Amino acid sequence: MSVHDNNGADGGVNTVSPSWRELLGPEHAGAAIVLAVGVLVGAVNIYLASSLLPTVVADIGGSGFYAWNMTIYLVAMVIATMLVSRLAGRWGNVGAYLIGFGAFLAGSLACAVSPVMPVLLSGRAVQGLGAGLLSGLGFAAVRSALPERLWARGNALMSAMYGVGNFVGPALGGLFAQFGAWRPAFVAMAVIAAVCGLFVPRVLPRGERGDVQAPVPLVSLLLVTAATAAVSLAGVLPGAMAMASGIVVALLLVAGFVVHERRSGPRVFPRTTYQPGSPLKWVYLTLALLAFGVAVESFVPLFGQRLGGLAPAVAGFFGAAISLGWSSTQLVSSSAVKERTIRRLRVTGPLVLALGFLVQGLLQRQDAPGWLVFVWVPVLLVAGAGIGLAYPHLAVAVMSSTRDPEEGRRAAAAIATVTSLSIAFGTAVAGVLVNLGGTSMLDSARYTLFGFAIICALGSVTAARGDTLKEVRAVRGEPA
Repeated sequence: MSVHDNNGADGGVNTVSPSWRELLGPEHAGAAIVLAVGVLVGAVNIYLASSLLPTVVADIGGSGFYAWNMTIYLVAMVIATMLVSRLAGRWGNVGAYLIGFGAFLAGSLACAVSPVMPVLLSGRAVQGLGAGLLSGLGFAAVRSALPERLWARGNALMSAMYGVGNFVGPALGGLFAQFGAWRPAFVAMAVIAAVCGLFVPRVLPRGERGDVQAPVPLVSLLLVTAATAAVSLAGVLPGAMAMASGIVVALLLVAGFVVHERRSGPRVFPRTTYQPGSPLKWVYLTLALLAFGVAVESFVPLFGQRLGGLAPAVAGFFGAAISLGWSSTQLVSSSAVKERTIRRLRVTGPLVLALGFLVQGLLQRQDAPGWLVFVWVPVLLVAGAGIGLAYPHLAVAVMSSTRDPEEGRRAAAAIATVTSLSIAFGTAVAGVLVNLGGTSMLDSARYTLFGFAIICALGSVTAARGDTLKEVRAVRGEPA
């Protein structure tokens, strides 16, 4: 949402959409693939490890640490995404990517050779740091790795990797678990990281380096880390009240983070975010509300098994329908170039997501017949399509918010921070809503789906607010 957008207000300027062939052609293919795979390995590994964990526990024990698997990984990811702009400024794109792939490789190997659960959790922490760096770097490096006309396509490709990862992760983990081969699964992830690392110096521009003396925003890091830990733990606490308390604590920590960032010199988010009248904060909020909706898919398999009588493997694929809708839709929606169309997509996306959840809630039945369960799939695909309609254009709006390279890296890297933190919050909130249903799985499903429909619909309001502020600033002749 900036005066730097490529698009004329009515589509009169640069209205020819660059094709996927240009992005994946000889000139840009190497960079696009490395950026996308960097995001993909982190997304796959979230659910890959979760699928493997029952097999891991049966082999090396540590059932008491079961819930910490996801928590440690997510906390490490969020921490790393907040350090991306500084690492890229210090080491450039190539150096930062090599650090990210190196950390992911080392963490994967540590998991593969773990003799006991605490060692595996340590490996997961290192994996999470690598995955967070790679996720944040993907968005930050787009600004220098691709020409501006391809930013929407590049963002669509990378954010589609979240959806692909959510689909591939459980399936791949289940396949390895089926043969009791959990250690080779981690080795496979390490090999992928090593291969990508070898290609990084060949296909990525080194990028501009920034102020290497810039201080690390330590207080901001601590506040967001504590918030991520609180909300992740809230998702596994027994009882709705305990879970709700954990979410409240996390929200208070996030509020403290915002207050500190507004007053502090070293920041995680660009300074534009906190300026009066800036649309950037509304763009981030819209991204957060879209990512929040992704958390529903963690509970769709539960509803499918308990209400629709689906086998676990089949129910798992039902859960991935949201991600599939998200990934496939944004590959098409990213072709939009008219500013009027883009504004509509940003506002419509959250409404489509909310409508999908609303209809899905209305379709829930105890002992649902097969034909009705089958209808769930296209509805979930539509819900995911709402994310895909808006996400790539919101990401470009963030990247176009400044011409300053340092602030631009910080703004772009924050997309991954917002996405990871919002999914963690969404998972915890979904857990509370499920618990509200008590012994009735039907009530649990309806509370969750209707609750998320209301929350995600707010994204339409935040998107419209950001567009309004942008237009006001344009009329005044101010940078948007």
